[in-house]
Amino acid sequence: MAIRSDFTFPLAISAGIHIGVIIILIMGVDFAEKPKPQVQASSPAVQAVVVDQKKVAQHVERLKAEKREAERKEKSRQDELERKAKQARQERENEQAQIKKLEQQRKQKELETKNANAAAKVAQQQEKQAKELAKKAEAERKQKESERKASEAAAKKAAEKRKQEEAAAKKAADERKRKADAERKRQAEEEARRQQEQMMQDALAAEQASLSQTRNKQVTSEVQRFTSMIIATISRNVQQEESMRGKSCTVWVRLAKDGFVTSSRIVDGDPILCRATQTAIQKIQRLPISTEPDVYDKLKELNIIYRPEFN
Repeated sequence: MAIRSDFTFPLAISAGIHIGVIIILIMGVDFAEKPKPQVQASSPAVQAVVVDQKKVAQHVERLKAEKREAERKEKSRQDELERKAKQARQERENEQAQIKKLEQQRKQKELETKNANAAAKVAQQQEKQAKELAKKAEAERKQKESERKASEAAAKKAAEKRKQEEAAAKKAADERKRKADAERKRQAEEEARRQQEQMMQDALAAEQASLSQTRNKQVTSEVQRFTSMIIATISRNVQQEESMRGKSCTVWVRLAKDGFVTSSRIVDGDPILCRATQTAIQKIQRLPISTEPDVYDKLKELNIIYRPEFN
């Protein structure tokens, strides 16, 4: 819109000049026309005055001079009009050139504006991309910095751990050496003590073996004696029948230290004889038992084999 306003005023001036030249050319006055002599009417009663010849000559010269002046002025006017027309043409051409130049400048400005807008858009896009890249680069830098710090912290922690492990390993090695030395000393002492104890044990074993054989014989004898007493006690309480002749029954019993029967069950044998035997045991409730511990240990759980005897 600003460019169109710049063209309006020069166009109006140019148009006005051309129209003025055309009007002047159309309405031009012929200044070459000779002036008509003025005739003064005289009164019919007045006689004609004889014109002085000299004045007439002067008048004629004056008229010629006026004509020449008029012609000069006309020529000057024509020259001026031609100059003005040429100037107007030149100005119109200049104006056309200026208009063309202004139009080119307008197009150039439009192109420059368009390019500037495009460049600004590209610059904005590039700036946006640069900001995004910078932001990404900053994030990557922070990430790498964090990773570097974490790596350094891990390396420091690993070095400290390795140092502690080396110290612990050295301490453990020293402790193992100390323990190994102590263990060798202990083993040597233990071996000496063991050999001494073995010698004592061998002597005691020999003595115990001798005593044990004697005692075992005594215990076996006592077990057999109390077993016979238990069988005799059961036999006295069994209701014998002729059908039991030649048969046997095995009964398992558990005895308290006072001989009380805490539990019993039939293991094997003739059913009739076994029922009669278990009934007799339940009736008796307490059987003969030894007060000697080693004899009692062999009698507290006992399999009794009962065979009724007939006369």
